Amino acid sequence: MGDLPPLKDLGFDVSVEAMHRRAQETVVVGMSGGVDSSVTALLIKLLGYRTIGVFMKNWEEAEGSACTAEADWLDARRVAGALDIPVYSVNFSQQYRDLVFATFLSEYRAGHTPNPDILCNREIKFKVFSDYAKLLGAEYVATGHYCRTENGKLLKGLDAGKDQSYFLHAITGDVLKDVLFPVGHLPKKTVRELAARFELATSEKKDSTGVCFIGERDFKEFLSQYIATSKGSFVDLNGKVLGPHDGVCFYTHGQRKGLGVGGPGEPWFVAKKNIAKNEVILVQGEQHPALYCDGLTAVEATWIGGAAPEFPLRCKAKVRYRQQDQDCVVTREGDVLTVLFDVPQRAVTPRQSVVFYEGEVCLGGAVILEASPSYFDLGLALPTLPVAFDSNP
Repeated sequence: MGDLPPLKDLGFDVSVEAMHRRAQETVVVGMSGGVDSSVTALLIKLLGYRTIGVFMKNWEEAEGSACTAEADWLDARRVAGALDIPVYSVNFSQQYRDLVFATFLSEYRAGHTPNPDILCNREIKFKVFSDYAKLLGAEYVATGHYCRTENGKLLKGLDAGKDQSYFLHAITGDVLKDVLFPVGHLPKKTVRELAARFELATSEKKDSTGVCFIGERDFKEFLSQYIATSKGSFVDLNGKVLGPHDGVCFYTHGQRKGLGVGGPGEPWFVAKKNIAKNEVILVQGEQHPALYCDGLTAVEATWIGGAAPEFPLRCKAKVRYRQQDQDCVVTREGDVLTVLFDVPQRAVTPRQSVVFYEGEVCLGGAVILEASPSYFDLGLALPTLPVAFDSNP
């Protein structure tokens, strides 16, 4: 396996006591066939745990589909062989269809654009998979997510560009106490270097993007196999028809690419959707007042610590994965949260998630019910935004 890397220098406890304790504990590693989970298995093995790999097959389709499960399973086996650990393939496809994909389709049928990764983490990776790991006698499960845990709390990954706490906000502290994220305090560059140093088969493998069940296929073509879509019209704020669209579910707030609407002036963006009329409302210009609002309401809140915090809550939040944290105040009335931001927010999207933070700690999150009225709706000019403001949807 190569020379032992300076694990202490990487922030791991390699004391005699820690190594002895780990030798008595079993960790089941979720091995996806990617470099992050491969290095996770490597580190778990080097840290002295009894290590077992499990490859989760979460999607089944006709032969020749775009899903890369077979190639990923081969890579997981090659890595496990190099590490001299057992690895098993487990089929969770039925659970995935019931607990994740069914909700995914339901949201799209309603005209929304959901994010299945959050539900997959909560229902599959940290429930179904964790339960399976316990049947194998595991004290812990480990995954290649870029985040950290501390006393039942979820912390951001130290590599700000790879932090995945946004996608894990719906997991409780009771579950997290039995989860290890060994790459969470490492830069991605270091992860790649470790994979190369130990000659793992995935060391140069590209990171996967998107959802396995869609793969490299045309998204509209895939979705049309499962739901009936109805063509409608792109319209401007005055109701003028700008062109046809393929169905409101295919477009999301703030979207610019793939609209097929041109003409003079600035590019067109999706400001909102009128699902009842099957209309997608477009505006011109990235800083059009119709794209911005000061707040939102949210439901289905989950908190890492279990109990809700005290309100009003002054914290930071983000309404999409790669957004910078935004200062806000959160209040609650019944089961509905109201979030008021210090600066205008762009393209707040219903049924996406708003996730709350205090410093490095992820507090939890909720599902966005609706955005507050836009600056255009209120007849207000958009204030000057901070230089560091992140408007990338």
